[in-house]
Amino acid sequence: MESKPKEKRHINRLKSTKLVRPLVDKMYREGVEAAENGKPVAWCMVNWWEADLVLRAMGVTPIYPENFAAVSAAKGMSPKYQGLSDAEGFPTHLCGYARNSIGYSAEMKKLGRIPPDAPLGGMAAPMLLLGSGILCDTRFKWFQALRQYWEVPSWTMDTPSFDPVEDIKPDAHRNNIQYKVAGLKAFIAFLEQLLGKKLDMDLLEQFIANQEAVFKIWWEINELRKAKPCPIHSRDFWTLMVIGYYMTWDPESLNLYQKVFDEAKERVDSGVGAVAEEKYRLIFSELPPWHSLDFFERLAERGWNFVMESAMYHPPEPMVFDLSNDPIERIAANNYWFQIDHLINAKRKGYPVIGPMLPQAYVNWGIEYEADGILTHSLLSCRACTYWLTHTTNSLETELSIPGMNIEGDIIDFSVFDPESVMQNVSAFEDAMDHYKMIRKK
Repeated sequence: MESKPKEKRHINRLKSTKLVRPLVDKMYREGVEAAENGKPVAWCMVNWWEADLVLRAMGVTPIYPENFAAVSAAKGMSPKYQGLSDAEGFPTHLCGYARNSIGYSAEMKKLGRIPPDAPLGGMAAPMLLLGSGILCDTRFKWFQALRQYWEVPSWTMDTPSFDPVEDIKPDAHRNNIQYKVAGLKAFIAFLEQLLGKKLDMDLLEQFIANQEAVFKIWWEINELRKAKPCPIHSRDFWTLMVIGYYMTWDPESLNLYQKVFDEAKERVDSGVGAVAEEKYRLIFSELPPWHSLDFFERLAERGWNFVMESAMYHPPEPMVFDLSNDPIERIAANNYWFQIDHLINAKRKGYPVIGPMLPQAYVNWGIEYEADGILTHSLLSCRACTYWLTHTTNSLETELSIPGMNIEGDIIDFSVFDPESVMQNVSAFEDAMDHYKMIRKK
């Protein structure tokens, strides 16, 4: 029988990203092994580097249902878990990540063990549920709902979103950071009482130093992406994202990002791009269809290179105010700076100021990455990643003459994403990008 010829790939993927999978496998394996050895495991919401290092320094292994949902979608398992969530009586319009973890929890409780077909070995049972108050609609209510299946303590990291004009108020930075410090200290006291031991501050400082080194080289990698042609496509970023979000404490992660930087730098020096012929430089917002990432190959074939993406999932630029030596204050400052850096830098650099963190990021990037267009992805089950997309697109067109195109879909629901209908609009959008290129030249 003749073997089927390999489909031609149009995105020039980084070789270094092949090192990601072993680290992801390690992350899930650690959770299962910790549970088997009687060590504490916590299910955590993405909390933007606020609580993760504290848990690690306390000997708790974090597991992230949001990432597991993306993995489930990529492996074709999310329809099963979403169906189980629906059968439990949860609404079908609930966040896809939440439905995935609820369905998974229902099956695991019924079986009394990790489902044998769970992707990457599955998520071990938690002894703690850690919610967060930042950005997403479901947030801590989702984790409170999970207590129907896991009779364990829960904690919510209070992470308020700051008003975009606060940076001009006297003492705003200091007060906001101290508010976060107070929340972290309360969380540490809770963990110390729960686990019956004190936080290892030396280990925490070691983790923070590694994380800040990851942030620095990650930002330097993003700087390389400003080159023409851009050396890294968004597909590689979405592969790397899990390491930059969940494993910044690990020296292996720093080593991986160094290899990514070296490979990207070599491409820049040699004039090699992530697509064969970069005709259009695009930004993507916000989360991709994890189940259909091969769709981007079809766009790359037309010369579309996605040079920046997903504002919520990149580290900020180096901080403009000094970091404290106190590890708790450093965690708080890093988390706070992530929330405000795009606005501060827009004012500092004289860019158009359009508002809060997320829309502002895309205006800044539109300028700095010389984008020809922005492709936005409205998500059926995630209002928090969707409601501001129209404002962002309109602002880029009005302020920078950069047009936008929207596609409808979802992070893990296969049924609502139709790549063929998207492709029907691609040619017209290319005409719009060409038109606005001429306007920008004038």
